[in-house]
Amino acid sequence: MILAHADSLRASEEQHSRRPEKSHFRPDIEGLRAIAVTAVVLFHAAVPGIGGGYVGVDVFFVISGFLITGLLWREVSGTGSVRLRKFYGARARRLLPASAMVGVATMVASILLLPPLRVPTVLYDGIASALYVGNYWFVIDNINYFSDLLTPSPFLHYWSLGVEEQFYLVWAPLLLGTAWVIRRFRRDKTRAIASSRRPYLIVLTLVTVISFAMSLVITYVVPTLAFFSLPTRAWQLAVGGLVALTAIHWQRLSALIAAIAGWLGLGMIVFAGVWFTSTTPFPGTAALLPTLGAVLVIGAGCATPSEGCGQFLSTSPMRAIGRISYSWYLWHWPVLVLAPALLDRPLGLGERIIAALLAAGLAWLTMRYLENPLRFAPKIRDSAWRSLGLGAVATAIAVFVGLGLLQVVPTPIGRGAPAAAVTLTGPSVPTGSAISAYDAAVAQTVAQVQTALASAVTSNAPVPSNLAPPLNNLAAEQVDFTYQGCLRSPYNSGQPDCFMGDTSSTNTVALIGDSHAAMWTPAFQQIAAQRHWRLQMMAKEACALIDARSGGAFGQLVEDLQHCQQWRDEILTRLAAERPRLVVVSMWRGYGIDETMSGFRAYDKAWLDGMTHLVRQLRDMGTEVLVLGPIPSPHANVPICVSGHLDNAAACSLARSAAVDPSGISAEARATAAGGGQYADLTDLFCTAQRCPVIVGNTLVYLDVSHLTLQYSRVLTPAIAALADRALAHR
Repeated sequence: MILAHADSLRASEEQHSRRPEKSHFRPDIEGLRAIAVTAVVLFHAAVPGIGGGYVGVDVFFVISGFLITGLLWREVSGTGSVRLRKFYGARARRLLPASAMVGVATMVASILLLPPLRVPTVLYDGIASALYVGNYWFVIDNINYFSDLLTPSPFLHYWSLGVEEQFYLVWAPLLLGTAWVIRRFRRDKTRAIASSRRPYLIVLTLVTVISFAMSLVITYVVPTLAFFSLPTRAWQLAVGGLVALTAIHWQRLSALIAAIAGWLGLGMIVFAGVWFTSTTPFPGTAALLPTLGAVLVIGAGCATPSEGCGQFLSTSPMRAIGRISYSWYLWHWPVLVLAPALLDRPLGLGERIIAALLAAGLAWLTMRYLENPLRFAPKIRDSAWRSLGLGAVATAIAVFVGLGLLQVVPTPIGRGAPAAAVTLTGPSVPTGSAISAYDAAVAQTVAQVQTALASAVTSNAPVPSNLAPPLNNLAAEQVDFTYQGCLRSPYNSGQPDCFMGDTSSTNTVALIGDSHAAMWTPAFQQIAAQRHWRLQMMAKEACALIDARSGGAFGQLVEDLQHCQQWRDEILTRLAAERPRLVVVSMWRGYGIDETMSGFRAYDKAWLDGMTHLVRQLRDMGTEVLVLGPIPSPHANVPICVSGHLDNAAACSLARSAAVDPSGISAEARATAAGGGQYADLTDLFCTAQRCPVIVGNTLVYLDVSHLTLQYSRVLTPAIAALADRALAHR
């Protein structure tokens, strides 16, 4: 989220410079940087009451747009052109050495402190960030900036540097191209460039309108793209540019109006930082508040930079923070992310504040001994080529360090003795037995699982060397998870025929839902082979089978783009024609919690009503319905945790109270019963009374942040078979 800094230090402070230059320094803007970076740091330090501190980045974008556009406008209006080498050279020596140095330090610290499975991803993040494409790298990885499902990447904050650098690459040619068009088509060539700002205002206004429209829509459709990409953030930079081009009009404000506008703008920024939360759809319309607030502060400062809020922003403490804002931004996030790994425990509030202050100290050292010496060294500053070369060398060093460290990442292999696989024995219940016999069979298999779970919870042995799946081969497990396209991706339409088991049988059982249905396929494949069922699997990622939208038009747009309703209709039509003996329903319960844009929220009234409606629809087809309850949620990537605790297999076990929502499960059970179906609470297949182990026997339970491994699904086959048999016995 950063601080693109045009040449904004006043001339008296440029003691390293031998050549006097006209100053366009704005002390109030330096103070505004302090507000922005402090908001971001406090948000990242999880200081209570600063739930929207991430809006500091939006303030930085407006500042960058204002300073860079003003810089370019002064050159293009005076000379009719832009010296691109000088412009890019100044940006390179200002930004690249510090970001590369912090990046290298972060990569080295990561390989020393983070779990082995996390390190390669972090190193790739570092390489992408060094090349200033980290923002799109995170989009491709579908990283949710606000999600707690993964240990955050210590490079996540570099996304804004990518936006800034991409802005620089585009902005100078944009204004230069506008100047060329003016020269090309105006008759009075002598007045073509300097006489009017109107063409530039038109271009920036078009950028603002188009970019804001894209941001508004994409925020609700592909939120990661909206948050990280330049096209959806360009409007904030362009708005800053519009202030620069209309500065003469801002200067005409009276002192009173300017003071009111400035304090109002500062209040808008602070209000957004306090009012917004990580669940606020962003940027979208919400970004208007901090963006327009920054516009008012900067615009008011054009009239009275040392009065009103400008007087406060120009104080020595604010300017001191503003001077280190770039380096503090670079350092604070890696320190906050890596400190818990160093201590092997989460940081308390006081410790997080100390970590942020430590980062500020590192920032001062970086500014004093790296940034300023390189930035103001005459031999570098006076040569555009040397400036560009400095940036290129810094970037190359960071990239090659990342590539080199990738070669020495340790392989996470269990250090313990091989462990025996858990084997459950499924009791045979004669056809036509009383329902109590099926209940007893379920209880017997659950008791066997409980014995295995209790043993896993009490064991402090190292991770077994024969862990299945092995931590260094999880990718193969994930490939199998899709079942050759039977599990549809979010933007795939339609559902292919996916029949397994005894495909010639007349006894059909359907397994339907999202990826949390697909993860049970190994168990049902074995059951189908044993029972001579024709198993039909129909599943689609990120589409809850129940129609439980509580959102508005944008939630509907997400549904339409992902073909969710079309897919639901197709599934129900097929089931009505197929009339299976049993339909098993399984879904993720993270909608609206770990994922916020779908318009769904698990366990709310719409969800529960939708479940009752779905079960009733299926029952009306003449089929039995079994709804599988949620598996305990680790809210973290379990394999990564295990790779960092190879000496203690129980270190990553979950507290049952944190991983299980008993009130939500009870509500779903009632909703299922209201529709005439049966509900299976699966908690006792994963947890003892207190803990939920992540390794049982030699089997890893979780594949990632929420899905089972296919191996543990197979381990539970007898228990799932007993539940399915009991459901069929109700016919």
